[in-house]
Amino acid sequence: MSASRSSGTTDEELGPDEPGRESADGSDLLAALLDGMDAALCAFDADAVVTHWNREAERILGWTAAEAVGRQGFAGWAVRGADAAEVEARLMSAMEAAGRQVHEFALLTKDGGRVLVRTQSAAVRGPDGRPAGVYCAFSEVHTQIDLERSIALSEALLADASWGVVLVDADLRPAVLNTHAAKAFGTGRTSVLGRPLGELLSQGVEELESALTHVLAQGAPPAPAEIWVSVREPKGERRRCWRCGFVRLASPLAEEPVPLGVGWLFQDVTEARQSEQEASLVRFRAQQLHRAARAAAECEDPAEAVTVHLDFALAGFADHALIDRVADRAAGAAAGTAGEAEDAGRVRLVRIAATPSGAPGPSRLAGQAGLPVRYGPGHPALRCVERAGSVRADAGAVAASEARAWAVSRQWPEDAAHALCTVLRSRGRTLGAVTFLRGPGRNAFERPDAMYAEDVALRIATALDLAGVTGQRE
Repeated sequence: MSASRSSGTTDEELGPDEPGRESADGSDLLAALLDGMDAALCAFDADAVVTHWNREAERILGWTAAEAVGRQGFAGWAVRGADAAEVEARLMSAMEAAGRQVHEFALLTKDGGRVLVRTQSAAVRGPDGRPAGVYCAFSEVHTQIDLERSIALSEALLADASWGVVLVDADLRPAVLNTHAAKAFGTGRTSVLGRPLGELLSQGVEELESALTHVLAQGAPPAPAEIWVSVREPKGERRRCWRCGFVRLASPLAEEPVPLGVGWLFQDVTEARQSEQEASLVRFRAQQLHRAARAAAECEDPAEAVTVHLDFALAGFADHALIDRVADRAAGAAAGTAGEAEDAGRVRLVRIAATPSGAPGPSRLAGQAGLPVRYGPGHPALRCVERAGSVRADAGAVAASEARAWAVSRQWPEDAAHALCTVLRSRGRTLGAVTFLRGPGRNAFERPDAMYAEDVALRIATALDLAGVTGQRE
C-alpha cells in the first residue's frame, strides 16, 4: 500500500493511452514526494477518511500507511474514544476556514503511548473550487518547543545579554554580534560584519585569531581565556581585558558536522584585572621599601645608604634615577663676579648620585667637585624644589630624534621620555630632588607613581640628612 489511497484499478485493465494511467502515475509521484518530506503529513477527504499518510507520520505514531489510509478519522486507533469527536471537528473545521489553523492535542501511538502534537491544517480545494478535504501537517510538540527555545535563546543572547556575543565565520570574520559586543567595539552591529579582526583590534588580534582557529580545528578549550586587546576607536586606542569563551558551531542538518564558525562570548574584566595589578604593585613596592630599609641599615656610610634606596626603588618602577642636592647659597653670594652674584639668588642643584647610563649596574655617587648642573629656567627639578612637591614631565608623541633632544636639553639620558621629580625634605629643610626617568616604550608616570616616589624620597632625604647634606630652610 502506498502513502495514498489507490483507486483499486490495476495497470493491466488500462490501455497505454487511457487517462487512468496518468492518474495512477500522478498518485505515485505524490506519494513519493510526501514520503520524502521531513514533516509528518496526512490528508482527509470531505468525509474525514484518511487519504494520505507519509513515512514521518508512520515514524511518530507507529501506524503504517496501509493501516492508516482508508480509516474514518482518528477515532478508535489514533485518538482516545472520548476525544475523537472533538479532534475530528477541529481538524475538519479547516474546510470552512480561510488560511491555516493550528491545534495541539494528544494522539495515540500503535504501542498505546500518547504523543502531544501540534498540527497545522488547511482546506484542499477541488477543480470546482469547493472544499474537497483537509491536509494536516503535524510534529511532536517537544520538538517544536525545543526549536522555539533555541530561537528564543539566540535572540536573547544577541539582544539582551550583559556580555558580548559574536558569531565568527570560518574565515575569522564577524558574521553576527549582539548589542553589548557592538558597544565593546565602539561601533554599530552591522558596521563590523565581514571585516577582519585586525581592523577592529590593534593589539591582541594574533592571540584571538589563534584561539578561534584552535576552536575550529579542535573544539572549545576546557576553560575561559583572558585576552588583553586594544580596540581601535576614532579617538584612539582603548586597552581592555576580555574574559573569553568559545563554542564551535556546526550544522545540525548535515550528515557529518560541517563547521559554520565559532561562537565567541566575552566579558570585560578590565577593572577587576587592573585592581588586582595595582594591588600586586602596591605589595611589591612595599616589599622593596622594606628590603631597602634593611639593606640601608647595614651601611656604615650614610651616602652609600642613599644609593641603596635608589637601587631598590628602580626595580620595576623606572629606568634611570638622579639625585641632586641644593647648592650652598653662601658660596654663591661670596662669588666675585656680578654674574655669579646674580646666580646666587637662584636655586642651584648639584648632582650627587645617578644610575649608570647605557649599561646596567648600581647607582654611583658623583659630584665630588660640587659644580652645579646647568639646568635651564623652568627645569622640572628646579620647579620641584621651588614648589616643594612633585613635578611630572613627558616628551609627548614626537619623533625619536625630537625625544632625544628633549631629554638631552634637560641634562638627562637621551633615552628618557617620561620624568618624575620629587623633592627631598628632612626636618623642615629642602635638601634637593630625586628624578625618576622612563624610556619611550613605557607608560608615563601617574598619581600612584608619585605617591611611591614620595615614600622613596623621604627615606633618601633621611639618609642625606645623616650624611650631613645641608639644604635651604623655609
